[in-house]
Amino acid sequence: MNRLAKFSYLAAVYCFFYFPILVLIIYSFNNSTYSLLWHGFTLHWYKQLGEDSNLIVVALHSLEIGVIAASFATLIGTIAATCLYRYRFFGKHVLHSLLFVLIISPDIVMGISLLILFFLLNLRLGFWSLLLSHITFCIPFVAITVYSRLTGLDKNIFEAARDLGADEWMSFRKIIVPMLWPAILAGWLLSFTLSLDDVIISFFVTGPDFQILPLYIYSLVRLGLKPELNALCSVMFFITLFIVVTFQSVLPKKVKQ
Repeated sequence: MNRLAKFSYLAAVYCFFYFPILVLIIYSFNNSTYSLLWHGFTLHWYKQLGEDSNLIVVALHSLEIGVIAASFATLIGTIAATCLYRYRFFGKHVLHSLLFVLIISPDIVMGISLLILFFLLNLRLGFWSLLLSHITFCIPFVAITVYSRLTGLDKNIFEAARDLGADEWMSFRKIIVPMLWPAILAGWLLSFTLSLDDVIISFFVTGPDFQILPLYIYSLVRLGLKPELNALCSVMFFITLFIVVTFQSVLPKKVKQ
C-alpha cells in the first residue's frame, strides 16, 4: 500500500468519525428552528442555553457526579491495581479477571443489578445511588489502566526502596504514585468521561429528584431534534476536547518528572 492509499484510508476513517460532529457544530449556529437548510449565522441557541436555569442545574449535577465518582474510582482503582501487582494472595487471578468481566458486561445488566442491590439495601434512588453506581463501573477502567502501567515498571525499584528503609506507605507515596501519575491521570480522565456520558446505567439507578445531563438530553431527543440540542452537544464536545488537549499538554511534563 503506497503513501497516497494510506492517507486516503486514514482520511476516510477520520471523516467517518468527525464529519457528523462537524455537522452538529455547524448547525448549532444555524438561524432556523426546524429546517435543515442554512438560514444564516446566529448565537441565539447558545444564549438560550445560558438562560435555561433547569439545564444549568442538571449540568452542575453531572459535573458534581463526574468529579466525585472519577476521584473515588481513581483512588480505589489505583490501590486495587497496586495490590494486585505487588502482593500474592488467594484468588488474585480471579479478581484480576473479574475486572475485565465488569468492563465487557452489558450496561443494562449492570444497571439492573445495581437497581436490585439498592432495593435490597433500602437505598432511595437519587444522588447517592447514582454516585455509587458511577464509582462502581469506573473502578475497573482505572484499575486496568494503572495495572498496565505497573507491569511496565522494574520490580527492582521497589526492592531497592525497601533496602533503603522505606516502608510500604512511603514506597507507595514517594515511588509508586509519581511513576504511575500518567496512568492515574488517564484513569481519572477516562472515569470522568464515562460518568459524564453514561445513560443506560444512570437510567436505572437515578430518581425523579436528581437528573443528570445525559438523561436530560435523552428526554429532549424523544420529543424531537431541536437546535438547542446541537448547541448543548457542541458545548459538551468542546469541554471534552479541552480536557483531552490539557491532558496531552500536561502528560509529557509529568512523564519527564
